[in-house]
Amino acid sequence: MLEALQNMSEETFTTLSVSILCTGLIIYMGFIIYRLAADSKAGKYGSLVLFFTLGFGVFGFIIKTVLTEVIQK
Repeated sequence: MLEALQNMSEETFTTLSVSILCTGLIIYMGFIIYRLAADSKAGKYGSLVLFFTLGFGVFGFIIKTVLTEVIQK
């Protein structure tokens, strides 16, 4: 396993790192939105609006990544 990591190309490492770290960031942003809704006592409708509006940027980032991969192939 360690040998495979040592022989990994820079491109593979970068792709893997960005995928893992962006996924972690998106999950953390979801937690932040949840805490924002809970701390402000937004209720069900307010929480839905917060997740929809703030999560829409995350959705756009994911769509951009998918479209970039599709166009490059």
